[in-house]
Amino acid sequence: MIRVLVVDDHEVVRQGLRFALEQEADVTVVGESSDGAAALADIDRLRPDVVLLDMVMPGLDGLGVLHALRERDDPAAVVVLTSYPAEDRALDAVRAGAVSYLSKSTAVDRVVEAVRAAVTGGSVLDPDVAALLVRGVRAGDQGPLTRLSARERDVLALLSRGRSNREIARALSLGELTVKSYVSSVLAKLGLQDRTQAAIFGLQQGLVPLGEALD
Repeated sequence: MIRVLVVDDHEVVRQGLRFALEQEADVTVVGESSDGAAALADIDRLRPDVVLLDMVMPGLDGLGVLHALRERDDPAAVVVLTSYPAEDRALDAVRAGAVSYLSKSTAVDRVVEAVRAAVTGGSVLDPDVAALLVRGVRAGDQGPLTRLSARERDVLALLSRGRSNREIARALSLGELTVKSYVSSVLAKLGLQDRTQAAIFGLQQGLVPLGEALD
């Protein structure tokens, strides 16, 4: 039996997914979470095999959940199911450990296929997402900033201006926990130790004109 946790901030979506999944003889929904922080607690408590994860939620978002799970010894497999298949979100989610990335408009049988594939390490991707990943591989790593998503570059630029996590969150309309996750990801991808190093790096890369760094 495949144990699934459904994570989405909309109750009607969670209920619909629960109903659809529990029509399958080999799948059971062990719980529902309405935000990222609750999801991490429920993952620890319920030990699901697969997490169906929305990307856009209040507080800690889907990417923040993925980064947190990556630090654990035995993380659950994550299938992203989102209404926002933007390029940087898709690439970031896969890089952070999602095994599948699907739109909420995906047919139910395709979602079930992704859940079953996840427990064996298989992937199911929307065709557009697969094309994005192929282009990313072909582009290669042409410089340190190419390791960052567009959102991570936004965060780095604001760090280089001396902004706090709260100020960055306000400027980018994100939760502070999400910003903290982005900062950690930037440091890890660039091999930097702290925010000061990140700010200096951003200035060196020309993300912010030197005269504007402390505006």
